[in-house]
Amino acid sequence: MLYAIFLIIAGFILLMGGAEYLVKGAVDIAAKLKIPTIIVGLTIVAFGTSTPEFVVSIKAAINGSAGISVGNVIGSNTANILLILGITALISPIKCRRRIFLRDYKFLFAVSLLFSLFTLNGRVDTWQGIVFLLLLLGFIYHNYKNSSQEDIDDGEEKEGDTSWLKVIFITLGGLFAILFGADILVKGAVNMARILGVSEEIIGLTIIAVGTSLPELATTVLATLRRQTGVALGNIVGSNIWNIVFIMGATSTITEVNVPKQFIYYDVWVMLFATLILYPAMMTKARLTRLEGFLFFVVYVAYIISQILISKGIWVIA
Repeated sequence: MLYAIFLIIAGFILLMGGAEYLVKGAVDIAAKLKIPTIIVGLTIVAFGTSTPEFVVSIKAAINGSAGISVGNVIGSNTANILLILGITALISPIKCRRRIFLRDYKFLFAVSLLFSLFTLNGRVDTWQGIVFLLLLLGFIYHNYKNSSQEDIDDGEEKEGDTSWLKVIFITLGGLFAILFGADILVKGAVNMARILGVSEEIIGLTIIAVGTSLPELATTVLATLRRQTGVALGNIVGSNIWNIVFIMGATSTITEVNVPKQFIYYDVWVMLFATLILYPAMMTKARLTRLEGFLFFVVYVAYIISQILISKGIWVIA
């Protein structure tokens, strides 16, 4: 038990630290190569912050732990909206620019709905993964063509004078930490599931999903404390899009991913519900209020309680 806990904690630490350094190194490389800011945000940075989910999902799928692979994506997207935005709004209301939010939200809801429909067959096939990856390319191109300069937050520090040797070292070091952290995190989670008699599906939906979302939580809260609430909201919406079209797309392209019945009948619809209620919450007053943030948080707590009831057999989904 203690060894499993140690693996999970060590995995979380390596994932968080590795993601931070990977993003830093990637942004430095982009600055040196003079890549446009929007391309950096939609590709390198988005990939960096989604790397923990990506690596965990790939490794879990290859190792035959489909419950962790799919549960990580579903659980992360649910936690990003209900938990992370909920906590962030409690700190400070999250404002948005309706036009920019609506542009990306429509795509988020569309791919979330498509993902939900794909799971009804009990697995995500290779051709469906390819569809997601093509949608990712379309999303990047659409944002590149439709984003004006005022839409771009160019406030990140870019250490253009950093040596190439240091930049490469930071980037590769971050990537190594993520790969190693994901490996021991999956092992620790599977061991914990076996010891406690809890299904891998629930471990993936809760512990791993929240753990791999910690980089998004840190980024979102930090942006809110700096009164950059637009960055906070964009971070979550963008991350959820990448979780589906990139992570699920890449994972299912490499290997077909079976979807447990609990996800089909319950969890994927909770994710879709969370995505759906984000629209009226943000569009009514162009902000997520503290009250709405509290309600989001309460709904997430109720969701976690439901997972406990399911794990104990008190509530049977399928």
